Amino acid sequence: MTNDRIKILMVCLGNICRSPLAQGILQQKLNPKKYDVQSAGTAGYHIGKLPDVRSINVARKNGIDITNQRAAQFSADDFDTYDYIFAMDAENYANIIALANSEEQKEKVSMILNEISPNSNAEVPDPYYGGPKGFDNVYTLLDTACSIIATRI
Repeated sequence: MTNDRIKILMVCLGNICRSPLAQGILQQKLNPKKYDVQSAGTAGYHIGKLPDVRSINVARKNGIDITNQRAAQFSADDFDTYDYIFAMDAENYANIIALANSEEQKEKVSMILNEISPNSNAEVPDPYYGGPKGFDNVYTLLDTACSIIATRI
């Protein structure tokens, strides 16, 4: 039955701030028997590490535990594994698309905030170098986008 689940991948740069939050938020909104939500980064800086403590805290503040996640790196094999791939920003979108071998693979990839404002290609700001308000803002953006994804998929 696990092979029948719809597989969704959230992707940012280091897989410690935005994509772990997106993973946790969407997991909370979907039935785990029908959906498998994971996250990855296009860079390998943090492989195996926990999400940033600020992401953990903002998730916890909103009733979500993301401490079971560990950073992973996006690879071309992910196109075969996942049905939907959501990029947090244009640079990561371009890095993902650069690894695609076909139009079918490219069609799996979209900018996550296009769920809120179609074709806007708006970016989820990277909160890493900002203060705690940046993480709250990112949470709000991702929660809105994930609510739309959860009703659409």
